[in-house]
Amino acid sequence: MSRDLLDRIDQRTRLAGHNRLALLLFRLGTRQLFGVNVFKVQEVIPRPPLFTLPQLPPAFRGAADVRGRTVPVLDLARAIGHGAPGEAGEPPYLVVTEFNRSVQGFLVSGVERIVNIAVEDIQPPPDLGGDSNYLTGVTRHHGELIQLVDVESVLAESAPRASTAGQIMPLTSVSGAREVLVVDDSRVARNQIRQVLEQLGLTATLLSDGRQALEHLQQLAESGQPPTQRYAMVISDIEMPAMDGYTLTTEIRRNPALRGLYVLLHTSLSGVFNHAMVERVGADDFVPKYSEHELAQRIAARISAVQQAA
Repeated sequence: MSRDLLDRIDQRTRLAGHNRLALLLFRLGTRQLFGVNVFKVQEVIPRPPLFTLPQLPPAFRGAADVRGRTVPVLDLARAIGHGAPGEAGEPPYLVVTEFNRSVQGFLVSGVERIVNIAVEDIQPPPDLGGDSNYLTGVTRHHGELIQLVDVESVLAESAPRASTAGQIMPLTSVSGAREVLVVDDSRVARNQIRQVLEQLGLTATLLSDGRQALEHLQQLAESGQPPTQRYAMVISDIEMPAMDGYTLTTEIRRNPALRGLYVLLHTSLSGVFNHAMVERVGADDFVPKYSEHELAQRIAARISAVQQAA
């Protein structure tokens, strides 16, 4: 992979907010192309030597020293059950990623290029079981099928988090709007947020992309049910098929029937760039994934504000 290709990753991040997605394309030992959002990619390097660490979960191949940091390393093909073990030899590349406030590396057999995809051209994955559980969407580029890997789900399955059940205190009093609209294309993220809401004593409507959410809210408004009366807040991911979270927030603010909704963007993407975009599109708050307690605190503060204003 050329240095020029790596240098272009930062340039591609300027696409955010235009309902477009920059994907780093790679292969896992077969001709099938896979993609991951370049926002999550720090760098791509030749496979470094791996060493063992006693605290690493069994699914990890080991750890690598990357620019003075110890980075846990997963063989992505093995993690999602794609192809037979050892089918294509040892993967020669390491994709170093940062999301959910952690850095990890994924071994891949080949890295291709970066492409720009219109978000509306990304479709939900087919429900076929197996490795389709690790996909957030599918799309095509120049006629070639691209499968988008849900690296959040891969990491969650490979390194399960300790349960926080019972650790979040329920709200002492909940009245008025107690339902929350959750919009996220990752089933792992939706379930995590739902569990936090349930522990707080709140209910959730779960949707998987921004277009579904916008149509749902518009239908509520057209039926005579103000969305602001049904929902205390909207919690939305940023990177999603069909419509991203930035565009969803922009459309909510443009619609007089929706603009009063409280929008919290909740994303695995890191960096100060997100804070600038949150302000630009008019979101009310931003929480990086994933801290159950920080998310619970923000939700509780919003519910308290709703009750005080009632």
